[in-house]
Amino acid sequence: MVHLQLYLELSYRSDFQDYAELCYNEFGDRVKYWITLNEPWTFSNGGYNLGNFAPNRCSKYVGNCSVGNSATEPYITGHNQLLAHAAAVKVYKEKYQARQEGKIGITLVSHWMVPSSDTTIHKDAAQRAMDFMFGWFMDPLTYGVYPKSMQSLVRERLPKFSQTQSDMVKGSYDFLGLNYYTANYATHSPFSNDAQPSYATDSHADLSSKFESDYIEAASSWLAVYPSGIRDLLLYTKHRYKNPTIYITENGIDEMNNSTLSLKEALVDNMRIDYHYRHLKFLLRAIKEGVDVRGYFAWSFLDNFEWAEGYTVRFGINYIDFKTLKRYPKHSSIWFKKFLLH
Repeated sequence: MVHLQLYLELSYRSDFQDYAELCYNEFGDRVKYWITLNEPWTFSNGGYNLGNFAPNRCSKYVGNCSVGNSATEPYITGHNQLLAHAAAVKVYKEKYQARQEGKIGITLVSHWMVPSSDTTIHKDAAQRAMDFMFGWFMDPLTYGVYPKSMQSLVRERLPKFSQTQSDMVKGSYDFLGLNYYTANYATHSPFSNDAQPSYATDSHADLSSKFESDYIEAASSWLAVYPSGIRDLLLYTKHRYKNPTIYITENGIDEMNNSTLSLKEALVDNMRIDYHYRHLKFLLRAIKEGVDVRGYFAWSFLDNFEWAEGYTVRFGINYIDFKTLKRYPKHSSIWFKKFLLH
């Protein structure tokens, strides 16, 4: 197991570094902002814990998978992604950054975690939930080690960084891309010796997405609307992770792909206008409170193929006719144009 993991670490890191260097060589004269990975948490959790994303690996007691281990593989993939990212950053900084004058970072996704009640036990659960989603990657990137809660709860199933690896991962970004969509209530989940181990249960925090979604209905069940969470997450990042330079690389809401609607009806997305308006208000508050946010990107400019949901949901501010690929501006697109001109 140890030898196989070491081989995978070296192979993944080397292959990704080679790929990244090819990109620097070919495009570095024009591309000045590089993001090595997008949402390593989603890949590790969906692909190796829940098994609902490719490559569909999980324990049989977690999901409908033919192979996988939800207690170990998510942590191994997360670990390898951090090492691969750091290797790509290292070669960029050593060989390309000075002459190409670019910046390099990584994009993480995180929900904001809200205690289900104002009691210590649930506040601690919310903190563990933050550690297991955001801190899993942000702690190594800032401090070179995994969060203490992960170390104490996952124990030997959590890979360890060598001192050389820790030094390489620590500080391996010029900026942080941050994807924010939603928040969860976090409730303490009692410890049980009979429970099967998995990434989903290791944090001992039960998560629920029942917030304001009755007011604004998203197509995705996980996407409960909680605009103040973007400010909370940004302030948390500022105070816990040394106030990094941040770009909001994704923020948005989806509707179902409803073939019964006329084109005129499909272009009406007032819920999306409200979503972005309220999130931008809280983003502005965070900036005024000292968070170093340099940019904001709505997800998405176009309706697209959305992870495992494919074409069943639409996140775009521009409507795409999937049969002809013609584009039509939704009301939110027109709103954004006016917003940016003022």
